[in-house]
Amino acid sequence: MCKSIYIADDEQNIRDVVKSFLESEGYGVTAFEDGDKLLAAFKDKACDLVILDVMMPGSGGFTVCSELRKLSTVPIIMLTARDSDLDYATGINLGSDDYFTKPFSAISLVMRVKAIFRRIEFDKAGEENSSPRLLTYADIQIDLQNKTVKLDDLPLELSPNEYNLLSYLIENKDRAISRDELLNKVWGYNSEVETRAADDTVRRLRKKLSCSRTVIDTVWGFGFRLKERADDA
Repeated sequence: MCKSIYIADDEQNIRDVVKSFLESEGYGVTAFEDGDKLLAAFKDKACDLVILDVMMPGSGGFTVCSELRKLSTVPIIMLTARDSDLDYATGINLGSDDYFTKPFSAISLVMRVKAIFRRIEFDKAGEENSSPRLLTYADIQIDLQNKTVKLDDLPLELSPNEYNLLSYLIENKDRAISRDELLNKVWGYNSEVETRAADDTVRRLRKKLSCSRTVIDTVWGFGFRLKERADDA
């Protein structure tokens, strides 16, 4: 079945270019000139992926992203004209899955869209072919069937990317994981695709695990690995 994508951007040339590239890959694309129209359409009929400009008339991309997250876990890619770490962190913390700074390559955007859909299909296949199981490390427990995480038996709220990254680290807890491997296995990107996704997600996870015995250690020049924090004597 054809995947459906909604785009909201107040610049018609961007809407047209992105729509053309995505449609050439077989996706069904509907473009909106502002976020309010996209949100109204989504409430009427949900799509498979959303691409949102941050700065738009009416409700901006951050507001629309927040409203969509109340309704759905649909993948969301943010577009912005400002190369700001604050914008990037805001979008990710509101639940977006990825972030592009204008001007950007339409081909790179299509690659990200494909990667997100590949990851979703991989996750679905894993759920269908595996029996319910738990991942545990120190004081962290992950229910892979229900996609829930507990820290010391209390719920720990994670974004989809944070959940996938932590699960992969625990599944490979006996070795260090390179950034390239994380990008490939967790996000579905090839290593040549430039992204800050891994480092930023690790940074957010560390904050959420600040009271945990589970520590994400940096292996300098390589990637990350898990270790258990020693009890204070």
